[in-house]
Amino acid sequence: MKKTEKLSRLKEGIKAYITEIRTKDAPMRRRLFDLGFMPGVAVECIMASPLGDPRAYFVGGSVIALRSDDAQNLITEYEV
Repeated sequence: MKKTEKLSRLKEGIKAYITEIRTKDAPMRRRLFDLGFMPGVAVECIMASPLGDPRAYFVGGSVIALRSDDAQNLITEYEV
């Protein structure tokens, strides 16, 4: 069974695949693409800061920190 979740809500240690980018802000969309966040790419939340924001994600062989405001625009899917 597959579960759909915003990247900002993905639990640590869960590997998911990005299915959609839901932002109409063109510069932010381009920034996410430049960082490797694009549909079909595997992503894993590896760490959250003590207050929960930002969070570190492993994507495309790199560790990238994203604020929750940016991560909520990315929709992921993973096996339950």
